[in-house]
Amino acid sequence: MKEELSIDIIGLAGACSYALDCIEAELVNIKNKHGKRVAYISICMAEYWKIEGDELQDLAMCALLHDNALTQYISEELKKDSVINCKKDLSEKKTNLHCIYGEKNITKIPFKTDVSNVILYHHEHADGTGPFQKKWNEIPLFARIIHLADTIDIIGNNSWNFICQYILKNRDGLFDSECVNAFLHAFTHSESFMCLSDGSFETKLWEIIPRQKQVFDWKTCKNVADFFAKIVDYKSSFTSRHSIGVAEKAAFFAQYIGYDSINVQKMYLAGALHDIGKMAVGNEILEKPDKLTDDEFSKMKNHAGYTYLILSEVNDFEEIRDWAAFHHEKLNGEGYPFGKTAAELNEPERIMACIDIYQALTEDRPYKKGLSHEKTCEMLDDMAQKGFVDSDISKKIRECFGGI
Repeated sequence: MKEELSIDIIGLAGACSYALDCIEAELVNIKNKHGKRVAYISICMAEYWKIEGDELQDLAMCALLHDNALTQYISEELKKDSVINCKKDLSEKKTNLHCIYGEKNITKIPFKTDVSNVILYHHEHADGTGPFQKKWNEIPLFARIIHLADTIDIIGNNSWNFICQYILKNRDGLFDSECVNAFLHAFTHSESFMCLSDGSFETKLWEIIPRQKQVFDWKTCKNVADFFAKIVDYKSSFTSRHSIGVAEKAAFFAQYIGYDSINVQKMYLAGALHDIGKMAVGNEILEKPDKLTDDEFSKMKNHAGYTYLILSEVNDFEEIRDWAAFHHEKLNGEGYPFGKTAAELNEPERIMACIDIYQALTEDRPYKKGLSHEKTCEMLDDMAQKGFVDSDISKKIRECFGGI
């Protein structure tokens, strides 16, 4: 019987939505917890159609991840222009490219129902004037719901009366009548809408959408990990495959030293997610070709702490969270963000620190050529002698990757 890993997938999606919000905030000053608010508005609207069970959970998942391709879109398309043009494009055009990328990416997530074209068409207008010129009756219901919820949250700083007037004014234009009715059914007055600004909506979100863990086989677990790693790696062109590389090498090494299937999967997932905190660090720091100032380096070091905070949102994820977030800790207690000592760092955490260094040194980046296996191992051995990393793991890395 194959061993399978149990994951709070909806919680992981919620954690990732926060990371995506950080990216969007850099460009269009989007509010914190945008993805979660879109999910909450969406599931409240869903009650109008009596949507429940697996369908409701899948709607929430799509809403949380509706902008999953944002980093990819920025990396591949918008960086051709200036940041000013990026802001203009995101806020005005809402180009269909991030919808196309997002639709493709989402196929890696194990939905329980058919969510085809939900991400693809989540910026379509009811009257057919959207990116793909699809009219409301050609658009999946979930896409129409998310479109209205997304728009409402973006203009949500306005008064309740303004929001109502805006929706009614754009009935049968931006939004179809059914979705307008569903929103007004879900939020009947300003008080019912207030939870979105006072923060209480998040508790209500998880009350409506139970955080039940799902059991995944190795292939599905890898797909989920790759989905999140891709979002992280597109954040910066300097580390375009770093997370995937760490995930692959961490799992390979774990298997090499005799870890069982479950722990190999955990190592892969931790490797894929170890840098998710970089989503909260500006690219002016991540992609600075020169030496960072003390203040910039302090901000850069925060990324490991952000990884810890982001992954703390996922239920029963403490072990994987720690393996991921402690990758810059050192055995002599001089690492970051927590200053852990050798006595506080277990083997998987020590492995992740070494694998992260090995991957960073051997991979090509725009400003440098990757080092050879031998040179990298020499540097790891030197770090081990200085008390930074585990010498036994360093030696085994030399053996494990020497023949590749």
